[in-house]
Amino acid sequence: MDNNDILIRLRYALDIKNTDMVKIFELGGVTLTKEEVGKVLTKAPDEDEPAEDDNRIPCSNDMLESFLNGFITFKRGPQKDQSGQPVKPDRSIKNHASVNNVLLKKLKIALSLTSEEMIDVLDEAGVRITKGELSAILRKEGQRNYKECGDRYARNFLKGLSLRYRDQ
Repeated sequence: MDNNDILIRLRYALDIKNTDMVKIFELGGVTLTKEEVGKVLTKAPDEDEPAEDDNRIPCSNDMLESFLNGFITFKRGPQKDQSGQPVKPDRSIKNHASVNNVLLKKLKIALSLTSEEMIDVLDEAGVRITKGELSAILRKEGQRNYKECGDRYARNFLKGLSLRYRDQ
């Protein structure tokens, strides 16, 4: 799954409008127009088919993380330090392998999900995971029990979110 695909699936799962996408990117520090958001939310052409008019804007790791940080702010409000100043979130995505781990962590924060609720979301998508496995995925990279989150968990988590939030 590439970053554009993650954004497409997340937008669908949570039924986020394009105007809200622009706001969320802005809250994360990335300025995009509604047309540019549409280009980010375009699927990559198949390798078999030639790309005729590829106006697609690739979503970098920094852009995805900015969106996720903006999504947290959009859902929960800005985080402030003890002096009342807004806190700038640090960058968690170190390489492409850690994208799925950061995605699950930040969605857990933004949607105020407990570990049990995350397990239920994955269960709705047909994936069984133990609390220990989830804990390993949600750990900080470099920790002793850290486990890399594969595309299967991320894809099914987004699928479970769509089952939970779109079928209400």
